[in-house]
Amino acid sequence: MTLTKAVIAEAIYKKTRYTKIQSLELVDSLFEIMKQTLESGEDVLISSFGKFSVKEKGERIGRNPQNGQPMMIAPRKVLTFKCSGRLRDKINGKRT
Repeated sequence: MTLTKAVIAEAIYKKTRYTKIQSLELVDSLFEIMKQTLESGEDVLISSFGKFSVKEKGERIGRNPQNGQPMMIAPRKVLTFKCSGRLRDKINGKRT
C-alpha cells in the first residue's frame, strides 16, 4: 500500500482529537511549508527520519533512448532524500 496524504490525515484523526478536516488541513500545511522551504533552497531535516535537499545537476551528455544518438541534457535541480541512521537501522531490522 502507498502512503497518501489522505491516509496520513486519517491516522492523525484517529490518534488525536482533531477532526478529519483539521487533520487534512494540518497535513496540507506541513507539506506546503516543506515545499516552500525546498523552493527557497533550504534543506528540510526531520530528526530520526532524514533530510530532503535540492541539488544542482550540471549540463551533461546523454543518449536519446529512441535512437541512441548523443544529446545534451540541460542543467536542472533534483530533490534528494538521505535517511537518518536510525531509520536505516529500523528498515534493516536492527535495534536502536
